[in-house]
Amino acid sequence: MDPQGVGSVQIELNNTAAQLLARLCAEMGSDDPSGVVSRALGLLDMSLRSKRQGGRLCFMNEHGEISDVVL
Repeated sequence: MDPQGVGSVQIELNNTAAQLLARLCAEMGSDDPSGVVSRALGLLDMSLRSKRQGGRLCFMNEHGEISDVVL
């Protein structure tokens, strides 16, 4: 593990996760899968932190409809 957080690491993905990552990269117009993974992990971190603190993480669409993030 890189204590400075500046090196790269390799992760092994199963077929389903690899296809999902490729689809998300395409939808986001990104050729950097690490950026997509970083954003996803950030959302997971926010959700778990909110749950630990007794709160909730929600998404609101353009119509004002709210959906809770449930893990």
